[in-house]
Amino acid sequence: MPRVVVTGLGAVSALGPDVETFWTALAGGRSGLRALEEVPGGASNTRIGGQVPNFTPAQHFPADLLPLLDRHSQFAIVAARQAVADAGLSRDDLGTAAAIVGTGCGGKETDEQTYARLYREGRKRAHPLTIPRGMPSAASSQVSMQLGIQGPVFTVSSACASSNHAVAQAAMMIRAGLVDVAIAGGADAPFTHGLLKAWEAMRVMSGDTCRPFSADRSGLVLGEGAGMVVLESEERALRRGARIHAELAGFGMSADAGHITDPSVDGAVRAMTAALADARVSPDQVAYVNAHGTGTRANDVAESRALRQVFGRHADALAVSSTKSMHGHALGAAGGLELVATVRAIAAGLAPGTANFTRPDPDCDLDYLPNRARAMEIPVAISNSFAFGGLNAVLVVRAV
Repeated sequence: MPRVVVTGLGAVSALGPDVETFWTALAGGRSGLRALEEVPGGASNTRIGGQVPNFTPAQHFPADLLPLLDRHSQFAIVAARQAVADAGLSRDDLGTAAAIVGTGCGGKETDEQTYARLYREGRKRAHPLTIPRGMPSAASSQVSMQLGIQGPVFTVSSACASSNHAVAQAAMMIRAGLVDVAIAGGADAPFTHGLLKAWEAMRVMSGDTCRPFSADRSGLVLGEGAGMVVLESEERALRRGARIHAELAGFGMSADAGHITDPSVDGAVRAMTAALADARVSPDQVAYVNAHGTGTRANDVAESRALRQVFGRHADALAVSSTKSMHGHALGAAGGLELVATVRAIAAGLAPGTANFTRPDPDCDLDYLPNRARAMEIPVAISNSFAFGGLNAVLVVRAV
C-alpha cells in the first residue's frame, strides 16, 4: 500500500492570506479574532469573529469570473493555488489528479444575497448564476476548473469534520491507486446575517473571545477561510524530487449515533483509536495533539476525557493545543487549517500554544500549552475534528 505524503500547503485565514503569515501568528501566539466587521442584513449580537483581513477578491480573480464565485469558493481556490505552488506542480501535472473540498456551509453568501433580493427588496427573479455559484459542490468544481484537474472531483460535507473527511478520502484514493496526487481540504465563509443568527440561537457563541479548555471559557468564535494540502504517493513525490513536508500516516473515522449536538467520548475514542491503528502508531509515539478544542463547555471536557482513555498514562506527556483560539472555528475549513498547522508544527519542532488561556478547569486536566508555543521534537501528531451530528475524523501525521 503506497505511503501518502504532504508536499504542498495552502491557507487563507483570520491570521493572514497565506501559510507563512498563518504559521508566524500561530508560533507567536497572536490571535486573529477581532471585532466583527459589519455584516449586511441587520443587527447581530455577535461582536467578535475570525474574518480574513483585507481580502480583496479582485486581486485574485478577473472581473468576468467573480460573478461565479461565492466567498467560500474564492478562499478554496486561493488556498489550493498556494498548495499547488508550494508543491512545485504546474497545471500540466494535475490533469489526472483528484480535488476533494470539504465545506460545512457551502455558498451561504450567495443564499443570503438571493433571499435578500427576493424577500427584502421584492425582486421577482433570482440572479441567473445563483445555482452554480451557491451549490455545495461549487468550490470543488471551481478548484477543478482553475487548476485543470480532470480526475475525481467532489465535495464532502460533514459539518466541522468536513476537511478531515476530505483529506481521508483523498488519501484512500492514493492508497488504492486511483490517483497519485490529490488536492484536499476545506473552505467556509459563515459570516452572513442569517447564519450568525442561527448560531446565536444555539447559545454556544462566546461574547468576548475563544479560550479553549479554560475554566471560564464561554463558547466558540466563528472563523472563515480555507486550508488545503497536496497529497501524493511517496513514490511519485520522490521520483519528481519534491520537498516532502510530512507523511499523512493514517486516519480514523466514526459516528456517535447519539445526540445531534452533544459530543460523545466513546465516538471520539473510536476515531482516534482507529487512526492510530491505521497508521500503525502506538499511543506513546504521539507527542502533539491539535485538538478540536472549540471552547464550548461540553466539547472541551469530552475531548479531554477521550484523550485520557486513548492515551492512558501517556496523556500526561502529550502537548495539546487548540489553534481555534487564534483562527476561530472555521467550520468545514477548520480541519484543513489545523492540518496545515500540524504539518508546520512537526517541521518546525514547535507546538503552537492555546491562546487566551486563563486558568485550568479541573475537568480538563491535560497540558494545553497555555498561551505559549513550545519547542519540542514532534515525531508523530494527531489532528482531531469532532462535528455536530456525532461525525468524527482524526488524522495522524508523521515526520519524515
